Amino acid sequence: MLAKKPQVSNSAKEKLPKAVYITTVVGFFVAIGYGLIVPAMPLFASSFGVSNTAVGFIVSSFAFSRFSSGVISGKAVEKFGERHVLGFGLLIVAISSLLCGLAQNYWQLLVFRAVGGIGSMAFSVSASAIIMRVSSQSQRGRSQATYNAGFLVGTMSGPAFGGVLTTISLRIPFFVYAGTLTIAGLSAIIFLHERNLTHRHNQVKSQHVIKFREAIKLFPFRAALIFAFLTNWIIFGLRNSILPLFVKEDLHSTAAIVGYGFTISAVIQGLFLTFVGRLSDLKGRKFLLYIGWFTLIAAVLLLAAATSKTTFFISMAVFGVGAAFMGTAHANIVGDLFGGKAGKAIAAWQMAGDGGMIVGPIVLGTLADTHSFKTAFIASAVIFALSIYFIVKMEETREATGLNLK
Repeated sequence: MLAKKPQVSNSAKEKLPKAVYITTVVGFFVAIGYGLIVPAMPLFASSFGVSNTAVGFIVSSFAFSRFSSGVISGKAVEKFGERHVLGFGLLIVAISSLLCGLAQNYWQLLVFRAVGGIGSMAFSVSASAIIMRVSSQSQRGRSQATYNAGFLVGTMSGPAFGGVLTTISLRIPFFVYAGTLTIAGLSAIIFLHERNLTHRHNQVKSQHVIKFREAIKLFPFRAALIFAFLTNWIIFGLRNSILPLFVKEDLHSTAAIVGYGFTISAVIQGLFLTFVGRLSDLKGRKFLLYIGWFTLIAAVLLLAAATSKTTFFISMAVFGVGAAFMGTAHANIVGDLFGGKAGKAIAAWQMAGDGGMIVGPIVLGTLADTHSFKTAFIASAVIFALSIYFIVKMEETREATGLNLK
């Protein structure tokens, strides 16, 4: 059992490891390109004359490939190292994105997008492993927030530009995305040398490597899997699949408005991230979970009540606050428990998030087709609300040593 209260150590004021900043820059280039295609993907898929459910399958195919390749990515990181797996993963996604832009029918787009999911998982697992491995426990909140901020700075401009680019052609965002991924991959290969990953390398190698069957016995880890699943259901499954269609069909607006809304969300999330990271290191992870739980539910309910662009923009701002708190919290929980010594557990956590990306778009697309967008939004809020059980029951992990937790 864990009885320690969160404490502040002098290391909380230490400069973050260089690898955190390098990985953050790589994440920035990945995110700016990803932000470009977020408004375009549902509309491009819909342009082939398919249903909302079929559009949801495009988003889910990417997530399903990520999910399916999670274990392999975890093993690859342990065998070949984070740097090589990260670069290889970005190369796969770059080629996939280029092919998506060249797709001539729905099925080609589905297959090419699915292939990109394999590379995306390789990138995600390796980047997360780097952040967790090189950061001390009292730095972990700030390290994760810094990395997330790099992603958010990219997505601040990405959706807005993506929305504008879609007015020219729905294919252009995919070509630009392939270019930003190439830059990200080269940045990783050139600057992310092993010497920047040795901050805790010897310490990690001397520690017991936690196996998945040991990790899954820990309630906080099981809770983190639930949080990852439900957060991605909301952030990716809802926001990145049916939301652009809702804005177009129910609010009678354009892809540019979708892009502006996503940019508002990203800006708000980015503004909160540094504060949230420090708050996580000072107050603990459960404190963040409570705030994230409340704000994400509020955001979805606001969306369900939206009848104008103004309400849509407000809901996107609240989404940004909730994402900053919830995303930082469950990532820190996994880092607290395992640090850099559980590649398969980190992969499982990533896979849980992808599970939300797989199930969310399909369920929500079906609800939108058979009932309404409002029904899909309310159903998401109800399901997410159930996670309060795990927040209440989970013990604080801020000063945890993984296998002592129950």
